[in-house]
Amino acid sequence: MSNVAPLGNITKLDLPVARVLEGAKEKLESVVILGYTKDGEEYFASTMADGGEALWLLRRCEKALLEVPDDM
Repeated sequence: MSNVAPLGNITKLDLPVARVLEGAKEKLESVVILGYTKDGEEYFASTMADGGEALWLLRRCEKALLEVPDDM
């Protein structure tokens, strides 16, 4: 994957998990991971021990996601 340059734009296409995680690990100080397992179960992990802090980050990101224009 080293010959692929991320463009940093918004896409309506699904991306591979490995690509998203690889791009994020160099930039992030703390992280909350949400997803589905291959069995369809919800998955949650966080680097933050404080659940309230993790929830605050989720809410801030939820707000940012809701503010993305539909035509993106």
